[in-house]
Amino acid sequence: MGEPTPTILVVDDEVFNLEILNEHLEDAGYTPIGVENGRQAWNLLKETPERFDAVLLDRMMPEMDGMEVLARIKAHPTLSALPVILQTAKAAKEDVLEGLQAGAYYYLTKPFNNDQLLAILKTAVGDYQHYRVLQQETRHTSHALTLMDKGQFTFRTLKEGRDLVTLLSNAHPEAAKVVMGLSELVINAVEHGNLGITYNEKSRLNEEGTWEKEVERRLALPENATKTASLSFERAGSEIRFLIQDQGDGFDWQEYLEMSPDRVFDTHGRGIAMAKMVSFDNLEYLGKGNQVVATISMNPADA
Repeated sequence: MGEPTPTILVVDDEVFNLEILNEHLEDAGYTPIGVENGRQAWNLLKETPERFDAVLLDRMMPEMDGMEVLARIKAHPTLSALPVILQTAKAAKEDVLEGLQAGAYYYLTKPFNNDQLLAILKTAVGDYQHYRVLQQETRHTSHALTLMDKGQFTFRTLKEGRDLVTLLSNAHPEAAKVVMGLSELVINAVEHGNLGITYNEKSRLNEEGTWEKEVERRLALPENATKTASLSFERAGSEIRFLIQDQGDGFDWQEYLEMSPDRVFDTHGRGIAMAKMVSFDNLEYLGKGNQVVATISMNPADA
């Protein structure tokens, strides 16, 4: 048996739009579940919170609009990490920013074509499936890290980094919260830091579906054979601090600390901002940008 097809909750009060969206998603190999208003969507979500891989949500609807549904999703302990793709005709920067601040990290502006729909959906579903795999691995990893005060580790490949992330996330009692942000920082250290994949190059690689292959190709190059990155953690009072450092040339990190309305329609570029907003209490890049310190309180009530 093959992998189960991703299930997408499609919410749109225009029946014709709903039928078209469902048809496009079915043709692309997804299982769409369509509802016509926010209240129906919320009832489905709260009844079966682990059923869906993404929500394609219309912003303007009667009964309960998209922003209200989004707020309820982000406040729900099981649903909070579920990706929401907000489809809207309100494309002004202030409207997009409002959605970003509410937790809609994926956007489609009406009218959009099928290629745009499938590209952003593939990104959202892929991000969420990656997170769920990490979350599952974290549950099966030793919790002995809660007994350690500090540690330093090196990694070279994405797999080595992922193994470290699932291990070190257990240093914090809310490992599922930490694992997503730590994973994004580790991926960034390998692909952008040590391997020098640029933002535009990753856009092209994602479009071609060759990102992982290019990472492996660059890892095998002689000039990258000895490059490593480090991940360390230390308990400091009521906090845990993670330090990730790579051997790259750094980057202009300032523009990536916040979700930008200018990049919200891209298939990537959310990781650092999501790490800051969701996983950590503070995120600080040092020097030229090849070192980052992520801090999180040990007491969730202090976060």
